[in-house]
Amino acid sequence: MECIADVQAILGEGPTWVAREAALYWVDIVGKKMFRWSEAEGTRIWDVPVHVSTLAPRAGGGFIGAGHDGFLAFEFGAGVTLLGNPESGRESNRFNDGKVDRAGRFWAGTMDRHEQQTSGALYRLGSTLESALVDDGYHVTNGPAFSLDGRKMYHTDSALQRIYAFDLADDGGVTNRRVFAQFGEGQGYPDGMTVDAEDCLWIAFWDGWCVRRLSPAGEPIAELEVPAQRPTSVAFGGPDLDRLFVTSARRDLTAKELESQPCAGGLFMTVPGVRGVAEPHFAG
Repeated sequence: MECIADVQAILGEGPTWVAREAALYWVDIVGKKMFRWSEAEGTRIWDVPVHVSTLAPRAGGGFIGAGHDGFLAFEFGAGVTLLGNPESGRESNRFNDGKVDRAGRFWAGTMDRHEQQTSGALYRLGSTLESALVDDGYHVTNGPAFSLDGRKMYHTDSALQRIYAFDLADDGGVTNRRVFAQFGEGQGYPDGMTVDAEDCLWIAFWDGWCVRRLSPAGEPIAELEVPAQRPTSVAFGGPDLDRLFVTSARRDLTAKELESQPCAGGLFMTVPGVRGVAEPHFAG
């Protein structure tokens, strides 16, 4: 597991591989930064005017995303456009992680930015940019991720150390929420995740120093050590989608703790021996 971009993000998140650019994008939620890494050009860094927590490429160019102030669109040269906040009545909440499903819809969860209240929810944003509340009652939302056939959605409440699975209908409706995997003391907190070409789930574990791979039945298959205490999310990329990228955070780590993990907050990469799949672009 090699650190390929030592950007020292406070809260690195949201890695997404953009095949048309052969580049990986990700953000620093707290630091209000956006990053781009490519093998040809190395690392680029931009300051952004708002807190962006997650982003995904749009079919027509630019990115869809979400942050402290709701859903947003980002395009180089045009800046950030706020698309509305479905949680205007939950003033202490912010958006956290998000992902595009196999049908091109964007899903993102919210959480209490102080991590005190169980006020988080999961939303779906369609191609017409209309949002819908899908699930509620989360402490710290993370994920989501989608099975290869698009019929199963995974979503996490990190504070509970729990990953849920849902049945996902063609129209975007979800049913049959059940516990897919439960973790315990000393295992860390499941954070961002993705699915590989064998329909297995890869999850970053905050305070777990690792990334774990679970089978479609929720059984542990593999564990990869990360030289940072707080991995935050994962994404497959590279020309053959055979590289696993891992974002991380250095938030709230002491100077002494950072001595043993100087690259905390950086972007890591490994070749795990399994390929990912091309992630859909947002259809809107």
